[in-house]
Amino acid sequence: MSSLKITLLQSNLVWENKDANLAHFEQLISELKEQAEIVVLPEMFSTGFSMKPELLAEKMDGPTVNWMRKMAAGKRIVLTGSVIIEEEGNYYNRLLWVLPNGQIGQYDKRHLFAYANEDQHYSRGDKRLIASVKGWKILLLVCYDLRFPVWSRQQAVEDEAAEYDLIIYVANWPERRNHAWKTLLQARAIENQCYVVGVNRVGLDGNNIAHSGDSMVVDPLGEVLYTKVQEEFVQTITITKEHLASIREKLPFLKDADDFNILL
Repeated sequence: MSSLKITLLQSNLVWENKDANLAHFEQLISELKEQAEIVVLPEMFSTGFSMKPELLAEKMDGPTVNWMRKMAAGKRIVLTGSVIIEEEGNYYNRLLWVLPNGQIGQYDKRHLFAYANEDQHYSRGDKRLIASVKGWKILLLVCYDLRFPVWSRQQAVEDEAAEYDLIIYVANWPERRNHAWKTLLQARAIENQCYVVGVNRVGLDGNNIAHSGDSMVVDPLGEVLYTKVQEEFVQTITITKEHLASIREKLPFLKDADDFNILL
C-alpha cells in the first residue's frame, strides 16, 4: 500500500499582480523542507479571482504555465492550481496539473460562479480530469464545483472498488460562507469514501472580500486531519492507502450506490 505526501500552500494573493504572486509562491516552494509529491496552490493563484480575463489571460505557453513547469521540474513535484487561460477566443478558469517532466493535465472549471458574474467572462468545461500518481487516482476540481455533488460523485468502474481515491479542490472561497466550505468538504469525503483536500486563499481581494482560508485535509470518514484559519501556511500531510482501503472494506457503501449518467 502506498502513501502520498501533499503540500498545501494557503496564502494571501496580490490582486491582479502575476509577478508578485509568482515570486511569493516560488519562495515558498523553494524553501520546502519536506519532500512533497504534490503541491497545491489556490484558485487563480497568480491573479486572484478576477473578472478581467481580457487583461490577465495567457496562452498555454505563457509565463505562468512556464513558471509552473520550471517549479515542477526543479523540485521534482506535481504542481497544481488554476490559472486564467485564453484559447481560441474563449477564457477559462483552468486547473493545471503539471508533472516534473513538463507534461500538463488540464481541467476547465465546470460550475461558474454566476453570483460574481464568472459565467459572463469565462467558458465552462465539460470534462472531468482524474489524474494518477503512485497508483492514487485523483479527481481535480475548482471552488464552486464543491456545491454540486453529482459532478464529483463516484461512478461505477468495472472490477474496481472506486473511480478515484482523492479529490483536490482549489479555491477562492469567501470567509462569509466558510461554514458551507468546511461542511461540504467533509460531505464530499463521506459520500465518496475518499480523501478530500481543499486549498483556499486568505486575505482581502480587490473587491474587498475577505477570505479566511480554512484549507483542509479530510479523511474518508469525514474526519479533519488538518486545517488552519486566517494565517498563511505551508503544510505537508501524508495520506495512506491502508486507511482508505480499511474504511472501504469495513464499510462497503459504494457498492450500493445508484448507477447514473451525467447529461451535458
